[in-house]
Amino acid sequence: MTRLLKTIRHACLLGLCLLAGLTACGEPTAGKRPIPAEAARGARLELPSRGIYTGAYIEFGDKEDHVTLEGIDQFETMVGKHQAIIASASFWGEKSFPARNVALITRHKALPLIFWSPWTSPYMEERGPDEARLENILDGRWDDYIDMWADGAKAFDRPLLVSWGLEMNGNWFPWSGCFYNAKVQPGDPQPPEPTGPELYKRAYRYVVDRVRARGARQIQWVFHANNYSFPNDPWNQMNQYYPGPDYVDWLGFSAYGKLFGANPWTRFAQVMDEPYRRLCLLDPAKPVIVAEWGVGEFPNSGNKAEFIRDAFKGFKTNYPRLKAVVFWHERWANPDETYSNLRVNSSPEALTAYQESVADPYFLSYLQTVAPHP
Repeated sequence: MTRLLKTIRHACLLGLCLLAGLTACGEPTAGKRPIPAEAARGARLELPSRGIYTGAYIEFGDKEDHVTLEGIDQFETMVGKHQAIIASASFWGEKSFPARNVALITRHKALPLIFWSPWTSPYMEERGPDEARLENILDGRWDDYIDMWADGAKAFDRPLLVSWGLEMNGNWFPWSGCFYNAKVQPGDPQPPEPTGPELYKRAYRYVVDRVRARGARQIQWVFHANNYSFPNDPWNQMNQYYPGPDYVDWLGFSAYGKLFGANPWTRFAQVMDEPYRRLCLLDPAKPVIVAEWGVGEFPNSGNKAEFIRDAFKGFKTNYPRLKAVVFWHERWANPDETYSNLRVNSSPEALTAYQESVADPYFLSYLQTVAPHP
């Protein structure tokens, strides 16, 4: 999500100890536990039998694709915990596989989560389909790029999480289903065929099939919806976009609290409980990831520190299939000259709440990977 996108999107919503050696915030020292090694080639990601992988997106620029080790280290020093997952973007308009980013993140002993977005420059929101429109994907016009990207992933040959076409049930990205339902009227229970959700499912399957055919089998695919749908009509619910169990390894969604001054304050349970329930109905066993979560700092509306504490308590006790959470650490300027500050250190109270909550060893700072048999 770009900063402008968050402005558009949430205007509608109602609703670092280093890797080891610092123990005050909960990270074990090297003397107590060996530091896990970088994932080897051919390694596969294991789900934790107990606990939740913790991760973050760390303000990597307007296109969210410029990962830096300094940024990761600063965030981890601030929160007192190594991150098991580091998120960043890969835009189709750049026509490249993010080899540098995934290598840097893996050397840091973390798992790359890639938001792989079928989007072309100038990356404008709410404008509808661009050159990477779903029909063009299905017509084969992007085959060379998909194959190149897949070859890059295959050559990397280490675990990757890939969220393709995220938040498709919103009304901001060019692949959003609402842009493909031109004839539908507000409140219609079902738009004419082919529907936006149907085109999305076909494109999702097409991309996954083509990537797998190139041999990039270590990718774990994330079905990444928004927690609530815009528009909130029956045809646009997250289940309408689900491409099926053969194409999805993780069920995921974005869960944000209040991000703009004009919006009401929402409790964490309001942004999490119902979407989690709906998501779990899609499949009885697949793991769940909160691929993006966070809240702005609005002391006159609500308590950010309390929201963060409630989030971590809820993650641990209320959502048994939850296996990973990714915090969105960013601050941006809005068109009305206000700021939305999701940074973990937006206030001393918010930072303390995050530090104390994430220090719980239930929130895992390193991955469990298994090398394949020779």
